[in-house]
Formats: sequence, structure tokens, C-alpha cells
Amino acid sequence: MLSESELRSYHDDGFVVPDFRLSNSTIEAIRASHERLIDHYPEFSDYCPTLLSYDVGFLDFARDDGILDMVEQIIGPNIALWNSSFFAKPAKVGSRTPWHQDGEYWPIRPLATCSVWIAVDDSNIENGCLQVIPGSHRRRELKGHHVNKADGLALPLELDDDAFNESDSVNIELEQGQISLHDVYLMHASDPNQSDYPRRGMTLRFMPTTSIYRRDIEMKMGGSALAQQRSLFLMRGADVSGENDFRVRSLARI
Repeated sequence: MLSESELRSYHDDGFVVPDFRLSNSTIEAIRASHERLIDHYPEFSDYCPTLLSYDVGFLDFARDDGILDMVEQIIGPNIALWNSSFFAKPAKVGSRTPWHQDGEYWPIRPLATCSVWIAVDDSNIENGCLQVIPGSHRRRELKGHHVNKADGLALPLELDDDAFNESDSVNIELEQGQISLHDVYLMHASDPNQSDYPRRGMTLRFMPTTSIYRRDIEMKMGGSALAQQRSLFLMRGADVSGENDFRVRSLARI
């Protein structure tokens, strides 16, 4: 469980690194699952946006009671997992993630998600750790973004220069097995991995079921293929909205 000070840090800063660590055996299992994924889908060697569309086995890691207990403290007892991604950042070739807010990409209404970032390797300044701007979530609004089509980017949307001050950023350095949790409105980025070591990170995206995953909005945003593939999973409680679609779509364990 998050302590009172950790929970306060999450609400004040938009993120927290809790006093929590996944076991070595769990981390090794995630690595093995990722290696199997890459064997079947080498195009995801750097970034896989929708793990569960290709291997339902990754769902096992989202069922960790310690993680779910912390997420419940933040978003309440009715929890849906709507996505999981893998940011692999191989040594020397890992992509840069531009400054952005996650909510700019996501068709969730009302917009609400707690993201869990799992350090599968040590994540530090040298290999492109997550950078965040503390408190940038407080206004609960999305700032202006523009399309950046430059090579070497993991994501195409970038915050406008006048939307934030990069000098306010801090680095979230984690040892393997540690996690961070961050808010849907938090501004964040990461540099490319120019070190000799990989920086693998896995995300779990949890939303309260008072929100709805709007597939119609995702299709309008140009994500029609993802809208057809992505499955939602009820992890705890009930679907309060009564409108979320939990039909399982095209999932298979590799």
C-alpha cells in the first residue's frame, strides 16, 4: 500500500516511486515474455504499443495484488486495464520519446488513467530514463501538441514549446523491479538510449470504470486497427459506467 506521504506525492507531483519492488523471478518472467514476443514480431524490438493484442500472457503481470492495491488507492475500487505497452530502448538505438501528455492520445472519457511503469532493467540518465515535470498535471487540462515526424521518435506528438519549461524536469531513475506511477495529465519524456545497456520498461494502463473507453473516438483519431484489436479487462470491482466493452479481441498466448 502507498503510505500517506507517497499518496500525497502522487496527487501533488503527478507521480510517485513507491517503496515497492517486484521479485527477481517476476522480472525474469517479463524479460522471457518480451523475448518471445520479439522472436515472433521483430518489428517491436524498440516499442510495442499494445502488448495484449499479441500475447495475452502479459496480463498475468497486471494481476499483481501489490500493484492493484496501490492503483486502487489512487483511482478507486473499480479498475479496468485498458492497455499495456513495452518501451524496449535497445542499447545504442533506443528511440527518444518527445515531451507529451498521455491523455492527448487516449479516447477515454472522462479522461482518467493511472499508469504503472515497471523497470525491467535499471533505468537511469545514461540509458534514457523517464523525465517528468512535477505538478504539470494539476490543471487537469491538455496543452497544445504538434506532430513531429523526425526520425528516431517513439511517438509522433510533441508538446508545443510554450506549453512547458524543460528546466523544471526531474529524472525518475529506477533499479530493476522498481515501479513508478503517474497521472494521465503529467508532462513527461525520455532521451534516446546511447548507453551499452538496454532500458526495458513495461507500462500498465489502469482507468476507473466511471470512465468509458470510447472506441468511436479512437477510430476518429485514426486508430481504427487498434480499436478493433484492443481488449479491456475488468481487474477489480464492477463496470460503474455500464458502457465499457469487455469483449476479448484476437488475443493469443505466444
